[in-house]
Amino acid sequence: MRLIWSLIFIFCFLCIENSYSQENTSEMNKENIVACKLTSAELQKRKETILISLKTKLLEKKELQNGFAFKFAGTDEMLDELTEFIKTERECCGFFNFNLLVSGDKNETWLELTGTEGAKEFISSELGL
Repeated sequence: MRLIWSLIFIFCFLCIENSYSQENTSEMNKENIVACKLTSAELQKRKETILISLKTKLLEKKELQNGFAFKFAGTDEMLDELTEFIKTERECCGFFNFNLLVSGDKNETWLELTGTEGAKEFISSELGL
């Protein structure tokens, strides 16, 4: 009888573990999909406002293995604009990683925009940066 209960316990444990593993894999795959959650109209509006503003202020661009680094002025206003950009991009593009490097002398600010496989191409084609 103990053997039967042990086998039932192991079977239940394996079923629960398999279910948990599938849920986590599904969630991870959702995060790794390189696609913007904005509609075409919303993305177009974003390109015409925020992205154009950033493009006009871009001082230098460096290619990274999985994205790009963008150099901007080190002013407080630029830092505010980049912070707002990051906050809104996190809402629509969960596959991005952001790194903001700010010089203490307010000389420059670098925004590193990287992500999962395909993010680099997305940055070039969809964001135009």
